Amino acid sequence: MAADPILFVAGEWLGAASGVLALLTGAGFLARWGIRFRLVGITSFTALLALSCLAFAVSYTPRVSVPGAMTVPVVYDNGADLVVAAAPEGLPVEAIAPTLEQVARNLRGSGRSSAGGQVRVRLRRLEPATGDASRPVVLGEVSRDFATGAVVATP
Repeated sequence: MAADPILFVAGEWLGAASGVLALLTGAGFLARWGIRFRLVGITSFTALLALSCLAFAVSYTPRVSVPGAMTVPVVYDNGADLVVAAAPEGLPVEAIAPTLEQVARNLRGSGRSSAGGQVRVRLRRLEPATGDASRPVVLGEVSRDFATGAVVATP
């Protein structure tokens, strides 16, 4: 899904501008203008901007929003098979499953080195223990398979 159609339009316009600047640069070299080397830099930078806009518009995927889910921060990610998110105080019990699904669906599989292409997502809350210490309490866990995209609750 495209990020925004304006990125495609900007990429096309910047591509056209870099083409015009390339012609102007060629004319500058033929006429031996004093700014011909500056035109090379301007042309190449404009072409780079055009390619960047088009590449971002093609590669961008928006975040998944699951109904009933809350936005929670990811506090631990080992880059392989485990992601832990922190639940805020007052998280309703009925929001745990959608929140876990939302975190799991927003993970990207590229760069992960998990065996089997699966990642476990845990939602935890810190509860006070003795003194200044606290202990983590896991509220729920799901497993996501990147090959199929399935998110399954684990007991």
